[in-house]
Amino acid sequence: MKDLFAQAAENALYVLSFFLIIAGLFVCAVIAEKVINKKKGVKDRTSVARRTAFVGLFSALSAVLMLLEIPMPFAPTFYKLDMSELPILIAAYAFGPSAGILIEFLKIVLNLFLKGGTSTAFVGELANFTVGASFILPTSVIYYAKKTKKMATVSCIVGTICITLFGTIFNAVYLLPAFAKLYGIPLEVIYAMGAEVNPFAGDNVVSFVIACVAPLNLIKGLLNSALALLVYKKISPIIKGAGLSADLVKNKPENQ
Repeated sequence: MKDLFAQAAENALYVLSFFLIIAGLFVCAVIAEKVINKKKGVKDRTSVARRTAFVGLFSALSAVLMLLEIPMPFAPTFYKLDMSELPILIAAYAFGPSAGILIEFLKIVLNLFLKGGTSTAFVGELANFTVGASFILPTSVIYYAKKTKKMATVSCIVGTICITLFGTIFNAVYLLPAFAKLYGIPLEVIYAMGAEVNPFAGDNVVSFVIACVAPLNLIKGLLNSALALLVYKKISPIIKGAGLSADLVKNKPENQ
């Protein structure tokens, strides 16, 4: 824990920018909820205690899933798949976009404590949060606006497209140069690592992210979406029975 706080102090400006990004996305999520609620003429009557308890539960589950990483055969070993967005998406469906962004942040914090610090000077953590948020935010906003089975499917399709495009561009513009600078590795070496496992990776950033990064984010979006649709459908009666969301209980029933 001391190492974690020491790392945060050493990278204070970076950590501050991280918090500003988190705060900005959270505010966007809250505004989206208020606009949708006003348009629908409903008020959020969710119990604060219940919401807090389930946010904590889903955050812990997501942090644990983040530790279970699966290497992808078409990408270098530092690109791995995890299913940590699954509980976040379920929670965002139940409680709204702001809960999803909050859990996305808490997942990172808990994961840092579980690992005892960061090996990437918080670069990897920022990447995980922003890429995850690019999936959770549009998906949950669309579903929050109209809670039907059809819109749940539409939201997952849009979210998968967003995470694929944003994750790919974000890697090309920010993440790859940041890691190259952090570890003192030329970008050409990273491209070569990709070419070793994927002949389509090429020797430049465009071919590398298209061949290695885009498929990873596409698979992540599709898997998390498919599982969330299946799991949420089964547990939504439990959520309704627990009175977690006034929308699920007191407004029109979901078509799922």
